[in-house]
Amino acid sequence: MSDAAGQAHGHGHGHGHRVGQDTDRRWLSITLALIVVFMAGEVVVGLVAQSLALLSDAAHMLTDAGSIILAIVAMRLAARPPRGGYTYGLKRVEILSAQANGLTLLLLAAWLAYEAIRRLIDPPPVAGALVLVTALVGVVVNIAATWCLSKANRSSLNIEGAFQHLLTDLYGFVATAIAGAIVLSTGFARADAIATLIVIALMTRAGVGLVRESGRIFLEAAPAGIDTQALGGRLAAHPDVVEVHDLHIWQITSGQPALSAHVLVQPGRDCHAVRTDLQTLLAHNYAITHVTLQLDHPSPDLFTITRAGHAEEKGHCTDLPTPPPGAIHHSHRAARDG
Repeated sequence: MSDAAGQAHGHGHGHGHRVGQDTDRRWLSITLALIVVFMAGEVVVGLVAQSLALLSDAAHMLTDAGSIILAIVAMRLAARPPRGGYTYGLKRVEILSAQANGLTLLLLAAWLAYEAIRRLIDPPPVAGALVLVTALVGVVVNIAATWCLSKANRSSLNIEGAFQHLLTDLYGFVATAIAGAIVLSTGFARADAIATLIVIALMTRAGVGLVRESGRIFLEAAPAGIDTQALGGRLAAHPDVVEVHDLHIWQITSGQPALSAHVLVQPGRDCHAVRTDLQTLLAHNYAITHVTLQLDHPSPDLFTITRAGHAEEKGHCTDLPTPPPGAIHHSHRAARDG
């Protein structure tokens, strides 16, 4: 018996999705304009004032601008429909963008750490007044840019990456302003390098988080917060289910989890009804709507050996293919009385 409707997919495409993406791109573009204009002025002032803290903030703003440009390009590519061999489309381009953002934060942090340590040992003279005024203007600009980007969809790891860039930059400007005030009032030039080290710590924290989360998606780990063993147990606890195995949960891109599993159904029970129940459970309790379930009835002679010496499974009530050889096998059996 064939159950050709053994898949349920919820992709979130349509008019509302396009409107949301257009809105996100508009906020990203406004944020980009604010950053680029201020960054150009900050570089000039940083060179005149000989402030590494200002130059480090400007360098960070350059990565902010790059991250936003990447985010806009990635959103356009991800919106393209699937074609050819790209059966999911180009949705993971957004994750590539997020990972690039994280890596640039870490690389920039390493370079700035070297410069900050060098200036701690041999501090150059720093124009505290210029540093203070520029940093205070930077705080205002960054608050405006962060507010703009907060209006976009931060559930996207791509946009969250750009947002984290801006947020760490905002903290960095606050630290730089404090350093400028210290230099202006006490003449303690090393405060500039110390402020840079604070910025580096924030950049490293944000960079590690982005690389870790994007890496989980590339390695097809289950979404954070989902206990795969508990989920498999809930599927197997259905009164008409004998066993659930070859359970795989991964993310196509941020906010789009997917699941596939092989489900053995009690003999004589309706595979269609069981599939609908399991899909409803996954959608309501785990927000997983991209689901592929292969449902079979077990039989006393479930496997036979073909002439070629390969195991051939019997008792199918679907014609969907089983997971490829070598796939991780997770088995969840329902507890039965007697």
